[in-house]
Amino acid sequence: FPVTITRALVTGGAGFVGTNLVKRLLKEGYQVVSVDNYYTGKKENHQEGCEYREYDITTITDYSAFGKFDVVYHLAALARIQPSFLEPDKCFKANCLGTFNVAKYCSDNNIPLVYAGSSSHHSGRYKNPYTFTKDVGEDIITMFREIYGLKASTTRFYNVYGPHHLKEGAYCTVIGIWEKAMEEQRPLLVTGDGLKRRDFTHINDIVDALYRIHDQRAWGHTFELGTGTNHSIREVAEMFEYDNIQHIENRPGEAQITLCTDTLAKEILGWEAKLKLQDYIQEFIKNVYTVSL
Repeated sequence: FPVTITRALVTGGAGFVGTNLVKRLLKEGYQVVSVDNYYTGKKENHQEGCEYREYDITTITDYSAFGKFDVVYHLAALARIQPSFLEPDKCFKANCLGTFNVAKYCSDNNIPLVYAGSSSHHSGRYKNPYTFTKDVGEDIITMFREIYGLKASTTRFYNVYGPHHLKEGAYCTVIGIWEKAMEEQRPLLVTGDGLKRRDFTHINDIVDALYRIHDQRAWGHTFELGTGTNHSIREVAEMFEYDNIQHIENRPGEAQITLCTDTLAKEILGWEAKLKLQDYIQEFIKNVYTVSL
């Protein structure tokens, strides 16, 4: 019998989450095409075996020229809170118009879709332009599901960290920022009193859930992807065992607490986050001191 090869399209495939997902899909025998405009994605993230196309999701409405696909993972977005205050127009265009284009393409071609929403949904729709536009993206997916029968599921990530995360620039996350600071022997900067709490989830756990959704054909759901444990920002800074921690002014628009309490991913996908932040940081510390010797 002929072997059936699954073809996947990954928007934002050269970014942090996208790169790790591409690795997993290739490992599972998928053929993968990435579409990325390299605004935050990096060409050094390219993986052998993946076909990379440089396009902006706001300008492309039909991906058929890249082949036929069995699943689309829509990860491309402008994905941070603070930059969204400065450029709400770009945020809206990427996260709303881009998502509409992808959802309509999938709907028109009967291709199932996995959409990367955001756990910032729980902090309030109008807290910042980023959260609002990601919520609108969820609404777009729901509309296509309800009216046009699109097979789709939404995922909400909780403070993802791990290989290929950004370490500099406006779109990097706190773990990446602190890794860079420690490598360069600069202070770890903690915003406000450091008591905000975050549910930090390793990228490998996130990717495992993304893979399971298509593998199990789990459509029509919203999956919250977090560990169910959170830490204060100050606690995380102290995990780095670094004696230069400084506090800076609090930043607007951010939730005081994030914590995944939903169990749907476990019930339907058999998924649980397994990797612990403390273990990751300890490994990072060991590698930093090894390099410095």
